Amino acid sequence: MVIRELHGPPATAEEAEAIQERLRPLLELDVPGPAAPRTVAGLDVSYAGDGGGTGTRLAAAAVVLDAATLEVLEESVAVGTAAFPYVPGLFAFRELPTLLDALRGLTTTPDLLVCDGFGVAHPRRFGLACHLGVLTGLPAVGVGKTAFVGAYEQPGARRGDASPLLDGGEVVGRVLRTRDGVKPVFVSVGHRIDLDTACRNVLALTPAYRLPETTRRADRLSRDALASHAAG
Repeated sequence: MVIRELHGPPATAEEAEAIQERLRPLLELDVPGPAAPRTVAGLDVSYAGDGGGTGTRLAAAAVVLDAATLEVLEESVAVGTAAFPYVPGLFAFRELPTLLDALRGLTTTPDLLVCDGFGVAHPRRFGLACHLGVLTGLPAVGVGKTAFVGAYEQPGARRGDASPLLDGGEVVGRVLRTRDGVKPVFVSVGHRIDLDTACRNVLALTPAYRLPETTRRADRLSRDALASHAAG
């Protein structure tokens, strides 16, 4: 997997925002993306303690699944420290260095990245899924547990029901029900995929639970790695 070095670590929030603004024009948001990916990678990060400051220990996991069977094909985990303070809208900068280390540990180049977070559903339309998509060149989707920006009406109660996530009159994502009668998730595109294709892929990755299997497996791996590091 080729990861482009497009910026260094920002020293301030202003520098971080400037990086987002500079990289946003590199997004490809008008392409259909992989309708039937063979492999899908889930990305997630776990923090030690409250995870608030810089230097906080964290573990980043990348888990590649067979998209048809949802069997794990490969796992990679990296342990590091938060590289940036907690600032809303700049959360990616805390996690990117360790997430990229985890991705570099893969021998498989997945057809799609699924991030625990947001894509264009972001104040500057450049969330974690966008950032990872631009740096890797891979199609990327963000699946959030809650809405970061925007307003929406509740979708219907059945699996597959959805409603638009709107911010300033712009559709920035979709509120998607993945289980009957269970809280929805918030899907937004990151790079090289459209929203319809993103939602179809998310539904395919949620056969039994609210969250995609990619997120569930990566979350478990990152938590286990953090616990092992603490014990060691």
